[in-house]
Amino acid sequence: MMLYNLHTHKASGASGVLEIVNQYPNEFDSNATFYSIGIHPWYINDDRLQEDLETIEKRLLDENCLALGECGLDKRIETDFNKQLSVFEKQLELIQKQPKPVILHCVAAYQEAIAVKKQMKLEVPMIIHGFSKNYQVARSLLDNGFYLSFGKYLLRNPELESVFKAVPDDRFFLETDMVEETIFQVYEKAASIKGGTVEAIVEQNFKNVFNNNK
Repeated sequence: MMLYNLHTHKASGASGVLEIVNQYPNEFDSNATFYSIGIHPWYINDDRLQEDLETIEKRLLDENCLALGECGLDKRIETDFNKQLSVFEKQLELIQKQPKPVILHCVAAYQEAIAVKKQMKLEVPMIIHGFSKNYQVARSLLDNGFYLSFGKYLLRNPELESVFKAVPDDRFFLETDMVEETIFQVYEKAASIKGGTVEAIVEQNFKNVFNNNK
């Protein structure tokens, strides 16, 4: 059975694993088989913003581009939050023209992300990657239609285990992001928490959300 890695910054090349490799528009790596592409709030650059948006719009037409992202909001960086919101919304406007799921970087701005989703009446699946917060935050996101992806914090934070266990089986993904641990270790940890295998669950979620049979 195929394993699915929702978000990684570097392809492992591991056999039997489908990885969505994060791409930045100004540093595109054509070696990635499947990828997402977006402007991370850390790397907003006014001088090339329009060029980056045009690159994203073009890449979204590629069938191997599975999602927009990672993009989103981060209240713990110096970049003006209103500027972040503007760039985030500009990217989401592209997804309204070429619907695909969205992989989100979100730090201390969950209510704002929910508000943008409502305001723009977005119907595409939106996935919070690297989720690490409490169940109250998780519940708010789930109630507003978001999916949650778990990775390094599941391996490192025992307090997150109860949150993950409570997340409905049809609303989670697994990932590695930028860590040394493998997706096999993440799956093993997830299975130990859920009390059974998770391969078939994640595979079905992937097919439901990404609407394909890859």
